[in-house]
Amino acid sequence: METTRGAERQRTAAERRRRELLEAADRVVLRDGPQASMNAIAAEAGITKPILYRHFGDKGGLYRALAKRHTDALLSALRAALDAPSERRERVEATLDTYLAAIEARPQVYRFLMHPSDDAAPSPEQGFDVGRHSAPLLRRLGEELGKVIAERVDLGPDSEQMARIWGHGIVGMMHAAGDWWLGDRPCSREQLVRSLADLLWGRLAEAGDRPGGQGF
Repeated sequence: METTRGAERQRTAAERRRRELLEAADRVVLRDGPQASMNAIAAEAGITKPILYRHFGDKGGLYRALAKRHTDALLSALRAALDAPSERRERVEATLDTYLAAIEARPQVYRFLMHPSDDAAPSPEQGFDVGRHSAPLLRRLGEELGKVIAERVDLGPDSEQMARIWGHGIVGMMHAAGDWWLGDRPCSREQLVRSLADLLWGRLAEAGDRPGGQGF
């Protein structure tokens, strides 16, 4: 029994330490964006780089942990928008706005997750090469949104397959439009939300809710 309690305490301490290191990494990412380095994160956490590697394996392991942390938070916010007690059009606009508000609020985090370092002369201690990792994040968002659509919207024959197509298509649209908007700021966020909702609205306005579902 004592051995079990000791192992549980060690596991809890390791999880707490890992969370503290991720919070230190977040602070560096907020400051440096895609230029964040393992050296800078280790210094922020007050440890040596080998200790950081011990917890995450390598830069890729740390990136994946940070990506999961932020993707989980974004998915939670998107689900809350989809669950809001309002008309479908309002929920669609709220979901689009939730995504855009998230990347607007923490642009350095977004750029870290979605863009490689701009430095043209890579070296082992420069920023994370994260651009090549963005596709799995978008796929995860697309799959999650597809599941929600499949549960809530009746798309007729092959509804589940259609829902996956819609989920990935909507995420691709949000990502591409949001990336352009965050860089150029050609219009207000409200205007972009309305325009994207208009683009989505045709078939979505006609589709019925699944019986017994929450509605979309």
